[in-house]
Amino acid sequence: MALETRVLQADEWDVWYDHLELAFGGVPESPAERKLYRGLTETERSLGVWDGAACVASAGAFTFRLSVPGGALVPAAGVTMVGVSPTHRRRGILTSLMRRQLDDIRAGGEPLAVLTASDPAIYGRFGYGTATYALAVDIDTTRVRLSVPPGTDEVTVRLADPREVLADCERVYEELLADRPGMPARQPGWEHLPLLDAPAMRDGGSPLKCVVAEREGAGGGVVGYARYRVKPEWDLTGSDGKVEVTDLDALDPAAYAALWRYLFGIDLTWTVRAHRRPVDDPVLHLVSDVRRSRPRTRDSLHVRLVDLPAALEARTYGAALDVVMEVEDAFCPWNEGRWRVVADAKGSAVCKRTEEPAELALSVRELGSAYLGGITLTSLAAAGRVVELRRGAVREASRAFAGDVAPWLPHGF
Repeated sequence: MALETRVLQADEWDVWYDHLELAFGGVPESPAERKLYRGLTETERSLGVWDGAACVASAGAFTFRLSVPGGALVPAAGVTMVGVSPTHRRRGILTSLMRRQLDDIRAGGEPLAVLTASDPAIYGRFGYGTATYALAVDIDTTRVRLSVPPGTDEVTVRLADPREVLADCERVYEELLADRPGMPARQPGWEHLPLLDAPAMRDGGSPLKCVVAEREGAGGGVVGYARYRVKPEWDLTGSDGKVEVTDLDALDPAAYAALWRYLFGIDLTWTVRAHRRPVDDPVLHLVSDVRRSRPRTRDSLHVRLVDLPAALEARTYGAALDVVMEVEDAFCPWNEGRWRVVADAKGSAVCKRTEEPAELALSVRELGSAYLGGITLTSLAAAGRVVELRRGAVREASRAFAGDVAPWLPHGF
């Protein structure tokens, strides 16, 4: 029987999602997780490949607006729920899904596609480049101390029910969007993702807890929050508990430090763990011993320019720029060719096709990596991924593309 690829219908969702669970190891998700993702699934943007009554492959997309350098929120397709049944691998199914999906994204007018990769080796061949990294720390609070800035003592921290203060926490998140590329503006329903708290997600820890940072007077109210779990552990010497931080955001240095100080001081715990943090997280400058904080990184958000000129014109640049780039993009050939990018002193840019001689040569994958300002073109050139055709062009372009802060994806999708 021939395979059929079609847009998902609402009454097919359970079969479609069962396939996805199987593709990712076959461990069933909790009812709460399934309910949330069923509500978030955009069926009109979800594809299934069917072998008779069986769903054997899937790919979906969420409608996002992604923060980019300069603070604009740019339409982006959040590629997700991609999987192929182990019985149907090596048949070109994934390539066909990526082809149709990128064609649909282009037709819908979204300049960008983004994803988090279960296997990052897969998506480079479709033009996705690693654009952000995530920091993880395991801080030994028996040996590491915090040095907090002035004003920290003026901030009050208060335990609160995570759901009761959700609106306040979302306001903090929204205020941070423009200053940190890579953060998605949370569409309705997405605010509930950080509150998922199925027992299987706790790994022996407590139910999800929340503490908010508050300040009195004008401009006061909630200025930060942290969500976390406490994992009690004991050995012959006594308690060896751990604090697992899932989210921490704050609007100013004092509120930020007050939240970390609170987490460091939880009784019967001696380690604070935080994952999926920005690689330039200020906590690295508050701790007395970075080594005993065990910082490490891994790839996070992968970016694909679908409409190259629209994407490059949507962000701003850190320096004036005038460069001609020869871009390779075999999978989306409408992006291939020679482009002149001109950015003025205020940061805005114009990107047009040109017949002028190329000064840089690179693929769309490298442009995706550099797009949010966290990966430099100079580092890509040092790896041979960007070729300089005019002396000085790499450095000029790298300065313009680079951002003041590291881009960051705060949660998966």
